Amino acid sequence: MNIALCGAGTMGRGIALNALRCGHTVVIFDINADACAKAHTWVIGQLGKAVEKGLLTQEGKEKAVLQFSTTTLLDDCAGANLVIEAVAEQLDIKHALFRALEERCSPETILATNTSSISIAALARCLAHQDRFVGLHFFNPAHIMKLVEVIRGPRTSQEVVDAAVAFARELGKTTVVARDVPGFIVNRVARNYYNEAQRIAMEQAAQPEQIDRCMRAIGFKMGPFELMDLIGVDVNLDVTKSMYGQYFNEPRFTPSLMQQQYVDAGLHGKKTGGGFYPYES
Repeated sequence: MNIALCGAGTMGRGIALNALRCGHTVVIFDINADACAKAHTWVIGQLGKAVEKGLLTQEGKEKAVLQFSTTTLLDDCAGANLVIEAVAEQLDIKHALFRALEERCSPETILATNTSSISIAALARCLAHQDRFVGLHFFNPAHIMKLVEVIRGPRTSQEVVDAAVAFARELGKTTVVARDVPGFIVNRVARNYYNEAQRIAMEQAAQPEQIDRCMRAIGFKMGPFELMDLIGVDVNLDVTKSMYGQYFNEPRFTPSLMQQQYVDAGLHGKKTGGGFYPYES
């Protein structure tokens, strides 16, 4: 299958790597040439590591390299059977992209979004053929995490839902078909994990590292501050803001001033070398 990923960031490159390891042909599109170059280097490097770990044969790696490309031209996505959008969590940016994709792609092409919070109905309203639009939400890191939420919009056809589920399972994922509500399943629950932790820290009842240590002690693999640093403090805040608005300013989804200050300071987590914790480059 020919897969196009729109967005060369953490999620786009992770999904691309997973698809390549399963034998698909993949192109990553991004308007930023530098982002494309970094994504290409990362994916090729990860394919090499997969060979070293015995997860991929040398022959499989060479085939994947030949089937992988990056581009700054949206026209290069026109031949894809499935396009997965993984760009900024902003409705106007996504609408512009999907309108352009619908003009270029075949009527049979499935258009999917990796959004973690925005309504599928709201995203699809810019399309003439909403039946081929579906939510396909991977979790970070996309090539490792097993869960994928498949979200059916009000006009998404059953055929497209079935195809999305089949694709995700082919990648080795566990799928759940979720309702089209802001945040779907996981992010709707997880907002409280992040928000309550930040309230505790802002009230100076505990420091971020203490809160993380407590959460790991009761069974969580990562504490909330560690997880925000991994996801991207800025990305996590955008999701919270999106859900807060979509739930008509529901108090429990109120964004954190603490998180906004970190974003304003450029402390976006691991990807910038510092967030709630410092990281080596």
